[in-house]
Order: sequence, then structure tokens, then C-alpha cells
Amino acid sequence: MPEKDQFNIWLLTGVNGAGKTTTIGKLANLGQKSGYSCLIAAADTFRAAAVQQVKVWGERTNTQVIANPGQNTDPASVVFDAIAAAQAKNIELLLVDTAGRLQNKQNLMTELEKIRRIIDKKAPNAKVESLLVLDATLGQNGLRQAQVFSEAANLSGVVLTKLDGSAKGGVALAVTQQLNLPIRFIGAGEGIEDLRPFSSYEFVEALLNG
Repeated sequence: MPEKDQFNIWLLTGVNGAGKTTTIGKLANLGQKSGYSCLIAAADTFRAAAVQQVKVWGERTNTQVIANPGQNTDPASVVFDAIAAAQAKNIELLLVDTAGRLQNKQNLMTELEKIRRIIDKKAPNAKVESLLVLDATLGQNGLRQAQVFSEAANLSGVVLTKLDGSAKGGVALAVTQQLNLPIRFIGAGEGIEDLRPFSSYEFVEALLNG
């Protein structure tokens, strides 16, 4: 969980369709319920639908969303505005939705680097987490995605989604081993409550008994 009485910035990365935006909504819900003040930055500006989706989750969780009304706005400028708003209100957890386009790795890296520079400049003392949202059903393909994002996003952990079906989450074990990344949360369904901090004991039990 975020650190109390400190400014935490969590960047969520991952390809479109992995459940990134939904995960942000669930994290906002979890954060609010755990007593943290939260704010969401809609920095996946290249997908109008993503910004709308984030706003819906903001309403559902009673969390303010910082978004830019223009099309194709610079994601870093949204993050800049969100940090300013968070600092003005003494927000403890800022959740940032970032673009999920893997087609052009260079663009993605440049974008994420720009966001990191803004954070370093505007909030040098913030505790920053960079979490990869990974679809558990993807298997080997998921691992390849994780490798690309780990190069671009300076990852600190993984959120595993879609563990509700027949997916056993074997990719989770591969990701943690090969990239040396901890799994922070797991999402087991579509509901707002279907996200919980990861317990390795429960997970191994489920793998062995599933």
C-alpha cells in the first residue's frame, strides 16, 4: 500500500485491453477505503475512450480526475497539472493512467521518460511506483510485453488481472522470476472490490489446488 502522510505517485502502464483503466478505478476504491486521499490523472490522452473510462471510475469511486479536454494532449502536461492539484490539496496517492501503445516502443519510452522528468522536477520527494498491469491469460505474450515495459517504464511491480477465468497465472511466476519484479495486486473479476494485495501463499495454494 502507499505510504501514509507522504505523497505517493503510482504510474500504471500496460497494453490497451490488459485492464489498466479498470485497475486504476479499483486502486482508487481500495485507497479511499483504506483511508488515503486519492486523485487520478487521465494521461492516456491518445485514446479518448480511455479518458472517458477513467472519468466513469472517478465518479464511481468519488475520486477527482484531472484530464485535459483537448484531443491528443501531451500526457506529461496532464501529469504536471495533476501533481499541482494533488500538492494543493495534500493528496496522498496520485494514480496516473499512461498510454498503452506498444506498436512504437520508442514513442512509448520517450513519453514515459517525459512523465518521469516532470515528476522528478515537480515532486522530487514523492514516493514513485511504476506498476505494470498484466493480463494473466496472455502467457508467453504477456512476458514479452512485460520485458518491453520494464525497459521503458522503470517498473517496480506488477498488477495481475483477469485471474478469474481458467488462467492459472503461470505468467506471473515467469514475470517475477525473469524480471525480478514483485506482484503487488491481483484482480480476480470485473467488480470494484475485485482487487486485493497479493499474497504469495494464497497464490501458490490456488495454483497447486486449482
